[in-house]
Amino acid sequence: MTTIAVRPAPDETSPFPLDAFDRRLDASAPTPIAVAYSGGGDSLMALKLTKTWADRHGRSIIAFSVDHRLQPTSETWIAIARATATRLDVGFQALVWDGDKPVTGLPAAAREARHRLIADAARAVGASVVVFGHTADDAIEGELMRAEGHRLGRLREWSPSPVWPQGRGLFLLRPLLGVRRADIRAALVRDNESWIDDPANLDSRSPRARARPQASRAAPVPIPEVDAVLADVARTANMGSDGAITLERERLRRTPPTALRRLLAAAVTCAGGQARSPRGARLEALVNRLRAREPLMATLGGAKIVAADQVLIVRDAGEVRRGGLSLLTLAARETGVWDGRFEVRSGPSPITVQAMAGHRKSLPDREQAALRALDAAVRPALPIVISGVSAATCPILAETAVAQATLLVKARFLAACGVISKEGAT
Repeated sequence: MTTIAVRPAPDETSPFPLDAFDRRLDASAPTPIAVAYSGGGDSLMALKLTKTWADRHGRSIIAFSVDHRLQPTSETWIAIARATATRLDVGFQALVWDGDKPVTGLPAAAREARHRLIADAARAVGASVVVFGHTADDAIEGELMRAEGHRLGRLREWSPSPVWPQGRGLFLLRPLLGVRRADIRAALVRDNESWIDDPANLDSRSPRARARPQASRAAPVPIPEVDAVLADVARTANMGSDGAITLERERLRRTPPTALRRLLAAAVTCAGGQARSPRGARLEALVNRLRAREPLMATLGGAKIVAADQVLIVRDAGEVRRGGLSLLTLAARETGVWDGRFEVRSGPSPITVQAMAGHRKSLPDREQAALRALDAAVRPALPIVISGVSAATCPILAETAVAQATLLVKARFLAACGVISKEGAT
């Protein structure tokens, strides 16, 4: 890990360096860049920096502001954010977190809702990157909160969206992680800018609000870089169209424990189609068993792990028997995600997508033959498409007009392991 230091501004148009944009964004991409813009000072600076970089390269921007409906003045805040975006000549869209709010765990629920709403909106406009205004102070606050026992991930300059499946194919860029909040405020004042201060940041009931005064006086903390070992091992994974992940066990034995833990958590999550990664004692036990030499069979996080010389990680067929793989019903020409692993688009007629288990004989003969060629462990949890106008089919075994399926496991796994380090890379 290394501390990202603030360097002198490269020109008069930007108060802070734009090198994070150069590293992570594709200057020639035709798609818009999304910015999570709350109206606060940090996100305002992120919006202004993104605008400066985008203008140089002829790219468009859209700012997304989320109204959590938690403050009586939230609609006024959205109006202010909209006016600022208009003045800066960037697109703007307000998003609303409707519905009942939880009594406990509200900050975490609000954070997840914000990411989910922004991810859906970004994908709808074709954006694959969302810029967030997290600062060096946010990273320090996170360290202080973890020291108190709160379970928070560490902020990174570049990371996949934390929500699934809404965030599929979407990355977060945090260009201000090496900048102190006080320096941002000073730069905004020099530009005669104004911003919104959320009173929740002063609410002593909030762990982050309690950490904020201490963080403002603390030294910067290391910002995690890409784990090169983790990325290198992830590149060696064998991944086909069936959603299974296969790894060389001997290579895993030589992998440092921290990287191996992250690798296995990512593999289990992606092959199992789950929204959250496993952690704790069960994950640690799996790491230790894989570092040994005995054959093993285990389940974790919706996935089944079978290991001898090779480590096969697949969707747990036991989940099929227990009803864990729900049905997906799509109208004609509609797109949805089935079991967190496959994006499915229906053809000219409505369809239902379900697990293969118990339906193999419904397939055409040539698809049954193709199915038999696959490892028995992967077959029960493959998708089968039922349509009222044609025979059942599996869209990963044969091309069909009834539905098209795109495997999400591989791209998600590579993103989680830091292999995809720039917009548009694969």
